[in-house]
Amino acid sequence: MSSLVLLLIGLGTFWLALSTKDEINRVAAVVAGTISLIWGFTLAPLQLQLFIEIVSVLATFFVCMRCLGCG
Repeated sequence: MSSLVLLLIGLGTFWLALSTKDEINRVAAVVAGTISLIWGFTLAPLQLQLFIEIVSVLATFFVCMRCLGCG
């Protein structure tokens, strides 16, 4: 449960970083969000880690294929 909370805090912090205009606050929010996401990801169960990894690899594959014009 703590991994889910940390992952949600990390995503919320990234959303906050995107919505703020001040550069210093944006950098601080991105650093804090990155730390929360990494920490939450390491505490997550193996099944959730594999699911997130597969989704991110597939998303990267489809974005790259669209940019290359191969798909």
